[in-house]
Amino acid sequence: MSVYGHPRPPVDQAPTVEFAAVRPPAGPPYQGTPTPGAPAGPSPARSASRRRLVLLACGIAVAVLAAAGAVGLFAYAGDVPRGTTVLGVDIGGMSRAEAASALRAELARRADTLGAPVPVQVGEQTVQINPADVGLAVDVEATVAAAAAGKPSVFGRLFGSRTVDPVVTVDAERLLAVLREGAGKVGEDMVMPAITFDGTTPKPTYPKPGKGLDAEASARALRQGWLTGGPVTVPLVDVHPATTAEEVDRLMEELAKPAVAAPVTVTTERGDFVIPVAAIARSLVLTADPAGKIEPRVDAQALRKALTSQLAKVEVQPKDATVTLANGQPRVIPSSGGHQVDTAALSQELLAVLPQPAPREVKATLQAVPPKTTTEDVAKLGIKEKVSTFTTYFTGGYSSPRTHNIIQVAKEVDGAIVKPGEVFSLNGHTGPRGYAEGYKDAAVILNGKLVPGVGGGVSQFTTTLFNAAYYAGLEDVEHKPHSYWYSRYPSVIESTIYYPTLDLKFRNNTPYGILIDTSWTSSSITVSIWSTKYYDSVTTVWSEKRNITTPKTVYLEPGPNCIATSGINGFTQDAWRIIRKDGKEIKREKFTWTYQPEPRFVCGKPPA
Repeated sequence: MSVYGHPRPPVDQAPTVEFAAVRPPAGPPYQGTPTPGAPAGPSPARSASRRRLVLLACGIAVAVLAAAGAVGLFAYAGDVPRGTTVLGVDIGGMSRAEAASALRAELARRADTLGAPVPVQVGEQTVQINPADVGLAVDVEATVAAAAAGKPSVFGRLFGSRTVDPVVTVDAERLLAVLREGAGKVGEDMVMPAITFDGTTPKPTYPKPGKGLDAEASARALRQGWLTGGPVTVPLVDVHPATTAEEVDRLMEELAKPAVAAPVTVTTERGDFVIPVAAIARSLVLTADPAGKIEPRVDAQALRKALTSQLAKVEVQPKDATVTLANGQPRVIPSSGGHQVDTAALSQELLAVLPQPAPREVKATLQAVPPKTTTEDVAKLGIKEKVSTFTTYFTGGYSSPRTHNIIQVAKEVDGAIVKPGEVFSLNGHTGPRGYAEGYKDAAVILNGKLVPGVGGGVSQFTTTLFNAAYYAGLEDVEHKPHSYWYSRYPSVIESTIYYPTLDLKFRNNTPYGILIDTSWTSSSITVSIWSTKYYDSVTTVWSEKRNITTPKTVYLEPGPNCIATSGINGFTQDAWRIIRKDGKEIKREKFTWTYQPEPRFVCGKPPA
């Protein structure tokens, strides 16, 4: 559009109007009076009036255009259209940077509210979602960009108003994990696709849809409902496993069946071995991930476990350095390295050939495996002298099942090394102590009475080890004395054990390593601690026994499970461990225990 023949000026500059000079009509100059009958020319007064009208009109036009430019400047000022609010903050007419700063200030003011847990309804469960845990936040830059993207008219910019919703972000996968953990089982589970092996026969499981949580649907609901101030309801939607029934059939025909059709030969630089069909079936994994997708793989750990005898043909196990006693002196037995099949790489190679027909062959590499404890490691431990020793005694001789158990556990612990700062656990070192591990039935305390039980007698070794560690000044971590006191043990400072609930643990709190040495005879068990002497001495002082209680007589049904006893008094007593170093007492620890009176068990009926 043009005004008075001139184009509209741009909105960012004042309008300009050009004026043409007013000239008299062409012809000879006017002289004298007009010729009779000729038209009369304009009078001087009328010409001046017309010139004033022209100038007035031009001035008005200039004023109108100037006003229009000013209005345009006002309406289009800033990046964000006027009248725009976000979260109740008027950011209209601001630059993007100014709008972002204003929004951040408002978010900071609402920090406590926006950071508060959001109640989310999932089925019948309500889960409190911490915004920080799932990345729930207002994206300031994206919000300002959305606000600036509006294109209202000049009138709309001058007189209109609009509210722009903030752009909310949330990590959909993290939200899904939190919802699943908090809500537990909701909806209906999908039947996940799988192919498992019954022996060496593959068995398919076909997928079925369920109803549950969906990451994107949950995130969308939270984004939309977060700032409303009320609980957010997350929908349960139909969920389908990613792998279809048709894909299960294809995996059956193209992988599962061919996989167990024949063994696979493995070649190495140290010879060959065979992966039997049974080992393939045990290690081939065709189960679905949480999304219901089957990604075939060979489990390297399961493969190694299934190939124990085959791998022994080509592998050499590393040997840790250790310490033994020779002629009463500690001697370091050097370490040696080994080499093992890289079963992780072998698993990948095996998976690639399983769909192929027989004969099948893969190549495996051998990896060098260093010892966990090297000769240099042991040499630095400072194991050079005996720092404590303790002996307890028993009856029965080598033929006794109880003696057998004491010697069995002593053999397992003999030579154990505990590095500085490490905690030694007797249960952790030996593992289960049952028939399979070579232990026999002997008397144990169960429910307050002696009965036959596998591993009976191990408590005597436990007490002996506890005292050896005690007199070496090592830190007591866990121990529990017996319910009844037996004279073969020192009172208070003794310990029982029961796998896996009762354990003996101590920490090597010295700067040197320790070696546990065990020895035995037909009537005694001895445990010695070898290291570098760290304390001057460790001694014990006992209090007098108090609160002495006498046993009662209990009659038991005669039979092989009845073990008669004479009864033992109960009492309470204290013991103090006194540790000296550099000629001074540096520690005094108090141990207190109350023994129950052991009843006098009689195998038979009470007298009439």
